Amino acid sequence: MKTWLRAAVLTILLLCPLTAFSSSEGPLQIKNQFPIFLHVNQPYLEKAEMESSMSYSLSHSSTYTVQSSGSWLMNLDMEITELNFRYKRTLNDFIEIGLDIPVIYTGAGFMDGFLESYHDTFGFSDYGRSARPHNDFLYTVRKNGNLIVQGKSGFGLGDIRLALKKPLITSDGLNLSIKADVELPVGNAKKGFGNGSVDAGLSILLDKSISEKIMTYWNFGGIFAGDVRGHQTLDIENFIYGGAAIEAQINEKLSLLAQVMGQTAIYPTTDLLAVDRDAWMMALGGRYHVGKGSLELSLTEDINTSGAPDFIFNLTYKIVI
Repeated sequence: MKTWLRAAVLTILLLCPLTAFSSSEGPLQIKNQFPIFLHVNQPYLEKAEMESSMSYSLSHSSTYTVQSSGSWLMNLDMEITELNFRYKRTLNDFIEIGLDIPVIYTGAGFMDGFLESYHDTFGFSDYGRSARPHNDFLYTVRKNGNLIVQGKSGFGLGDIRLALKKPLITSDGLNLSIKADVELPVGNAKKGFGNGSVDAGLSILLDKSISEKIMTYWNFGGIFAGDVRGHQTLDIENFIYGGAAIEAQINEKLSLLAQVMGQTAIYPTTDLLAVDRDAWMMALGGRYHVGKGSLELSLTEDINTSGAPDFIFNLTYKIVI
């Protein structure tokens, strides 16, 4: 893990809140925006406790993976902006229903110059980014010379997700739930906005307070992925994921959060390190409460240089209904 990430997590722990939690809204609402994984029912960490809410998440990420092997060509040089509308409703204190509707923009972006300066300043690898023109869009996936995805710059509707969450244990300081979801093939698979197949997921969610000052969230689950039905049909792998988050309330309005999430490989073996290894992401952020609503801001880093964007900026507004 990068030194600044370790330092930031330690800072959150040392600044443990001086007041007890007035409310707990769960982990940061972030999902993996790696272009070839984005459409495969990508999970995000969430709390086990049920809620009725609406949220609008704006995420922006940058990915550079231009690699080839004997069978595979992965040309991914782009920035992705996603606006995700999420709706959750509790029914009779018995079950929670959920709906996710994403609108995605893929394009050349504007951050290559900044990223080059950032990598040079801190001595980080640029993954070969400097070998290509700045802010030049590239999105092509081929297997054995056959075109699978030819991404297009522009807007597209992503796959829509429906979810059900059922509490198993509800007590003071401990919540345990089971969640099932299905992702419907709405996005254009040939252009990379969807995979053209139905995906399903099943997960266990746990909320556990360490004290009145600290809340933790734990998620573990599996995704049953459908085929990618692009220009050619590609059979991809089911995968498992897990993650944990810690939330510390500084005062009645402000909370600080840190979380880590990992998932196993999705594509069949490509002999490309940026695709075949497990993906790990770490996010740091804060949440500011305003009445029934809250505003959260976070930065997510790819800590394994595989299967995830170089970074993800996320801004979410959420209101309890």
